[in-house]
Amino acid sequence: MKLMSLFESRTRVRVKDVFEDSLGLLHFVVEQGMLNKALGKEGMHVKKLSQQLNRKIKIVEFHPERETFIKRLLFPLKVEDITVEGDVVTVKGVDVETNSRIIGRNAVNLRNYEKTVRRFFTLEEIKVI
Repeated sequence: MKLMSLFESRTRVRVKDVFEDSLGLLHFVVEQGMLNKALGKEGMHVKKLSQQLNRKIKIVEFHPERETFIKRLLFPLKVEDITVEGDVVTVKGVDVETNSRIIGRNAVNLRNYEKTVRRFFTLEEIKVI
């Protein structure tokens, strides 16, 4: 709650959720359409908050469609295609390097993405092809 109120007071943007992943990265999920305001001019808010908290942070804009939310979560990595079959999401990166970054060493990144998406949507698994 302290992180949410600090973020909201600095950026004047409502936070939908804040959490830490297994790599120690703080994720702030903001309301739809508020990403630019949350980032600030030239990323000023992100830089100041990161320095103040002495941690890396990532700001993600919420979207009610699962596929769009996943694209926003993976940004700046380029995603060629996202398909959904039931509760299984298949992500196709633009090249092998992008796929490996999505997955991460020992699939740590992929599991973090899955946990994040599960906070807002039903999801069984994210597959990368």
